[in-house]
Amino acid sequence: MANPRIHLVLGDQLDHRSALFDAFDADRDVLWMAETVEEATHVWCHQLRLAFFFSAMRHFRDAQRDAGRTVRYHPIEEGAADFAAALQRDAEELGAEEFVVVEPGDHRVRAMLERAAEAAGARLEVLPDRHFYDSPAGFADFADGRKSLVLETYYRALRKRHGVLVDGDGEPEGGAWNYDKDNRESFGKGGPSGVPPLPRCAPDTVTREVMATVADRFGDHPGNLDHFDLPVTREDALAYLDDFVTRRLPDFGRYQDALWEGERFLYHSRLSALLNVKLLSPREAVDAAVAAYGQGAVPLNSVEGFVRQILGWREFVRGIYFLEGSGYLDRNALGAGEPLPAFYWDGETDMACVRDAMRNVIDHGYAHHIQRLMVLGLFALNLGVDPLAFHEWHMAMYLDAIDWASAPNTIGMSQYADGGIVGTKPYCASGNYISKMGNHCRGCRFDPKAATGDDACPFTTLYWDFLDRHHARLKGNRRMGFQVKNWERKGEAERAEITAAAEALKRRLREA
Repeated sequence: MANPRIHLVLGDQLDHRSALFDAFDADRDVLWMAETVEEATHVWCHQLRLAFFFSAMRHFRDAQRDAGRTVRYHPIEEGAADFAAALQRDAEELGAEEFVVVEPGDHRVRAMLERAAEAAGARLEVLPDRHFYDSPAGFADFADGRKSLVLETYYRALRKRHGVLVDGDGEPEGGAWNYDKDNRESFGKGGPSGVPPLPRCAPDTVTREVMATVADRFGDHPGNLDHFDLPVTREDALAYLDDFVTRRLPDFGRYQDALWEGERFLYHSRLSALLNVKLLSPREAVDAAVAAYGQGAVPLNSVEGFVRQILGWREFVRGIYFLEGSGYLDRNALGAGEPLPAFYWDGETDMACVRDAMRNVIDHGYAHHIQRLMVLGLFALNLGVDPLAFHEWHMAMYLDAIDWASAPNTIGMSQYADGGIVGTKPYCASGNYISKMGNHCRGCRFDPKAATGDDACPFTTLYWDFLDRHHARLKGNRRMGFQVKNWERKGEAERAEITAAAEALKRRLREA
């Protein structure tokens, strides 16, 4: 019999339809999975993130064994510190001369696997990732010859190619490609009412064992394990998707940009972690939403907004990640270098909106896209945080953080460190934006309209300082004209006062 091949299942590749299984020979080949200290600590991982990945991996392991496949699995309790070393030892023991893996979604992991294969004297076969609608090569073809990469153009092309929300002539359902104008409502003074609770998946025996191990070995990591309630099996993930489409998708569209203190999930799906470890496929999510629209259960603005997040944005950022390569993380177009404030780890701040968003991150390893972009991301942008430090924080604290998804969202969309590859303008704003979209400012000690003084909102102070620091660059951006002119209208004395207030705030944050 020929030597066995080792088929590697990475922690974010729990795909029951993976290309890994196409040529898998159950009589000789081995599935290989490992929980290593190296992967748990390369960023200071949230305890909930570790528990979610380890539990989902172990459930996937058990499902593969039930399917008759041999699995070589290294749990974290074994204390394996190094992924490559553990793989090399097993290759020598099994006499394996070939490693097979689906394309990793992290340049660092791809390089690590190449080194491991070389050290083991094994051939490395990298298979395409069929989980996505498009491939890195397909996105490169789209990007070829274009001066700029626009999400909307790409999104429309994918909808036509895959026949999603289009008629027989390739025209958009309802006559428009994008219903974002209908998806910007706030909850008003009364706040949200009747928001359906998310289903709770109670930890089973496997998950409880993982949680105990994480608490013992990584108890000094940020976050907590008190709210572990996500699916970790494919069956539960499918049920979670069905619950979202049935109960929250109908109101998702119009309220997707709204904020409300104490509301952790509102009408958002919370499916991103399940999609990014591949317990769910994007086609399943999109097809379920489109089917609900076809049945008259979901309005068009809601289903289109959801489809745009998955078929549009999710595919777009992955394309950017592979197109730009590993050097993308080094981008720092704005020359930002401030340290990440301590409250990004513990949530201890007087800013009500930040404190509330961080409570969500600490308790659930989650924040919806407005909390991420226009609260936590916005503050870091206005302050001028080192974009790589912000990216590494994002990778550490969110359950759905995979490098291909996080890097374009942090380096590009959130921090504008790529200089405009992902977004055509920096998403800078004052505290007034947060005040309009939610209720946090009502009970906050800071005034969103004030840039100086004891009650000055840090968002507002740093917003004007951001416009001043980057005035020369932003003046040439047609989408920033209104904001730049507002800064230019301020008198010299007011500008100086704001600059002094911003510098004092930065000093306090560095010393905190």
